[in-house]
Amino acid sequence: MRKVKSNRTRQNMEKGKRWTMSESEMILLVDDDENDVLLIQRAFQKAGMRNNLKVVHNGQQAIQYLGAQGSYTDRGKFPLPFLVLLDLKMPGVDGFEVLEWMRREPSLKSLLVVVLTSSNLQSDVDRAYELGANSYLVKPVEFDEMVHLVQRFEAYWTEINRIPTSRGLPGALQPQTTLT
Repeated sequence: MRKVKSNRTRQNMEKGKRWTMSESEMILLVDDDENDVLLIQRAFQKAGMRNNLKVVHNGQQAIQYLGAQGSYTDRGKFPLPFLVLLDLKMPGVDGFEVLEWMRREPSLKSLLVVVLTSSNLQSDVDRAYELGANSYLVKPVEFDEMVHLVQRFEAYWTEINRIPTSRGLPGALQPQTTLT
């Protein structure tokens, strides 16, 4: 069986280096639970990806960040992510509303959205996919499980998965894969 790898991964493996996301390949975490945010930040740090994560704490902030509104107008300071980790169950504007808003925005339609939530309800899974989520993950409870999830997550979204060319996402990750 052949493995699919990005050109950058193959080139770095030839040089003896493991490929990791560059700092310009940013992920936006949208989560209102401070304990979950700390757990996820620590997992990203342990996985060597601390600088790749920006955090907003509710759905309204997510919309402002992604729409370059309010205090998030400076794209140098608040770049568009290549991927959003989105909690569903938040007070005020919830994750479903953020997802629905994102999919209506022409410049954000192809932005990768991974729902990362504590909800195991099939109705939530179904609704998230109906609204355009690219993946649905249930948050692990244990720290080591979260680190493992982040490591697998990085490998999938940065090395294996192919994403569309997006005019609205300057600097977005564009992996090229080949069969080796």
